[in-house]
Amino acid sequence: MTFDSPLAAYQHATTQQGFVPDEAQRRAVEALQLCHEALHQGRSPVTGVYLWGPVGRGKTWLMDQFYQSLRVPARRQHFHHFMGWVHQRLFQLTGIQDPLQALARELSQEVRVLCFDELFVNDIGDAIILGRLFQVMFDQGVVMVSTSNQPPDQLYADGFNRERFVPGIEAIKQHMQVVAVDGSEDHRLHPGVGLQRYWVSQPDALATLFKQLSAGQAVRSGPVSVGLRSIVAVQWCDTVLWCRYALLCEQPLAAMDFMLLCDRFTAILLGDVPCLSAQQRPARIARGTEDAAQRVVAGDRELPQLSVHDDSVRRFIALVDECYDRKVPLYIEAQVPLESLYTEGYLEFPFRRTLSRLQEMQLQRFGT
Repeated sequence: MTFDSPLAAYQHATTQQGFVPDEAQRRAVEALQLCHEALHQGRSPVTGVYLWGPVGRGKTWLMDQFYQSLRVPARRQHFHHFMGWVHQRLFQLTGIQDPLQALARELSQEVRVLCFDELFVNDIGDAIILGRLFQVMFDQGVVMVSTSNQPPDQLYADGFNRERFVPGIEAIKQHMQVVAVDGSEDHRLHPGVGLQRYWVSQPDALATLFKQLSAGQAVRSGPVSVGLRSIVAVQWCDTVLWCRYALLCEQPLAAMDFMLLCDRFTAILLGDVPCLSAQQRPARIARGTEDAAQRVVAGDRELPQLSVHDDSVRRFIALVDECYDRKVPLYIEAQVPLESLYTEGYLEFPFRRTLSRLQEMQLQRFGT
C-alpha cells in the first residue's frame, strides 16, 4: 500500500498494522513530513533529513515511506551502492577540470532527492571524496535524506586525515535536519511469527532445505559464474545458491559481486560459518621497511586488535546488507548461536546492525 505522505504511512502503521508507537519515531516523521511538504510545494531551499540512532529503530522503514510517497524525481540507494557508482563515474570523468562538480551537476539534472540508507564512512578515499561532494551536491540543489547509526560529528571519527572529511560533515549539518531516532527498542524483532533460517552445528539442515527450494529445477555443483567472478558452490540451481563460508566470504569478492548474487538468486544458503571472533591476533607495531628490524619508539604506532576473520567478516556484512536490502532470504548453518557469532573485535560496531538484520531474517515476514 502506498501513501501520499510519510505521516499518513506512519499513522496507518501505528493504528492498523500493530506498530509500537514511538516518540523518537514521531519526531523523525515530523521532520520527514516537513521536507516532503516543502518539496511538493516548490519551496527553495529545502532542508533534508539525517536520521541516526541504534540498530533496529525503524530508520530505514521511515525513510522508505518518505521515498515511496515522493512525486518528484528521486533515487533511493544503500550508501555503499552509491559510493560504488561515484567511484565508477569519477573514473569515467577523468580529464574533466572538476569531476566532482560535473558529477553533482549530473545528479541534480536527474533527481531532486537522494535517499541514502546506512551512511557510514570508514575509507580514506571515500572520506576525501565526500568531504567536497556533499557540498557541491547541496549547492546544486540536491536534497538528501539519509539514515545512519552515527551522528554526523562521529562519522569517520578516528579516520586518517579526517580533516579532509570535516567540510562534508559541516555541509550535512547546514543542509539537513539531524534527528536522533534513539531508544532501546529494536523494532525489527516484532511483530512477526518466527521462521528458522539459522542452524547451529546441523550440517544436514541446508542439504534438506536446498532440496526443498530447488525442487523441479536442474541442480549443479561446482563453479558458478557471477559477473566476472567464478564462485565454487556446494550446489546451485537457477534460483538458489548454496556455498560454504570459506568459499564465498574468504574470497576476494566486493560489494558489487554480492549485488550480482542477489540479482540472480532468490535464496542464498551459507554453510560452515565459523565463530568469527574466536581468535585474536596480538596488536602489532606499525613500522616502515627501513626500521622493521628493530623497534623505534618515537615512530611506532600500535594497530588495533584484529580477528583473524575480519577481512571475511567485512564481506559477510556486505552479503547480509545486500540480502536484507533486496529481501533475499539468507539461510545460515554456523558453529555457534547467532548472538555469539561476533562478540568482539575491530568490526563490533558495524556488526551490531548485521546481527539485528539477521535476527529479523528469522521472522516469517522477511522476504514477503
